[in-house]
Amino acid sequence: MTSGVGPGVGEWLAAHVPGLAPPLTFDLVSGGRSNLTYRVTDATGTVRALRRPPTGQVLSTAHDMSREWRFLTALAPTDVPVPEPLAYCDDASVTGAEFYVMGFVDGVVGADRDSVRDWPQGARRRAGESLVEVLAALHRIDPEDVGLGDMARPRGYVERQLRRWQRQVHQSGAPDPKLLDTVHDALLAHVPAQRTGIVHGDFRPGNLSFAPDGTVLAVLDWELATLGDPLADLGWLVSTWERPGDTVPPTTAGPSTAPGFCDRAELVDAYAKAAGLDVSSLPYYVAFSRWRSACIGAGVAARFAAGVMGENELPVEELRRQVLRQSEAAYEAVRDLGHL
Repeated sequence: MTSGVGPGVGEWLAAHVPGLAPPLTFDLVSGGRSNLTYRVTDATGTVRALRRPPTGQVLSTAHDMSREWRFLTALAPTDVPVPEPLAYCDDASVTGAEFYVMGFVDGVVGADRDSVRDWPQGARRRAGESLVEVLAALHRIDPEDVGLGDMARPRGYVERQLRRWQRQVHQSGAPDPKLLDTVHDALLAHVPAQRTGIVHGDFRPGNLSFAPDGTVLAVLDWELATLGDPLADLGWLVSTWERPGDTVPPTTAGPSTAPGFCDRAELVDAYAKAAGLDVSSLPYYVAFSRWRSACIGAGVAARFAAGVMGENELPVEELRRQVLRQSEAAYEAVRDLGHL
């Protein structure tokens, strides 16, 4: 049995997932640095996916399976493509944590340049167009209409996020927490006016499954989903959207330096038209995204150092260097806004 999936999982799945045929095989899907995703294959060859938290070092409010499940089930009937929700287990005794099972989407996840190596440039162009269409569709949804209105909080999204990630980065440890604290204070002092919509929290090609023509088949990994300002998603996407010649590292690597992908300005313009939103405060959200990336990275490095995230392709010290570089990029972005 793959680490992180206990022996009782197979029995639970057989009892709760219609049509599932034991015996089952479990394979950890590579690339995840937070919640764990397993490919579950049954005796007929049918594939499903199982999501569960890491096997340790779970910080407060992080890795909430019920939260992911709620967003997945709320969005399943909408125009936003998501995997089919199949079953949720709230009994932590089955495998040590709550988990859920969803349909497996057989597409290409746009994790890096290699993932789109075989795509023609037209498919890469279409991927940029499609992901903007999907993001705009998500942000046009009224949370009340899909049963998520009660998740709204009295305190603003940005203020909540700043408080959450500052607390967690101090729990996890960071190469230079004083630098992150300086950026935090500057961001908190200059929060722009906010809207309320559904925020995925990690919207980028690496969390999307694409068809061969570049059309988005499904939005994955709803771990950080919440209600807040939609521009937070756009700011995150822009911060990951690396282009040839960039001198500032992306918050997360992706495929966007490959020929055929649009420039960041085209991406933002297409989103503004599709979503019908004013994007003038976007530079703030890009700076916020770089700061948040450094905070998340500190937690990831801490979990790998503790040995609870499986094998890692990078040494922990390299992960910490990346955190420090992103912290410096966040500082530079806030300084460029005139907030320091």
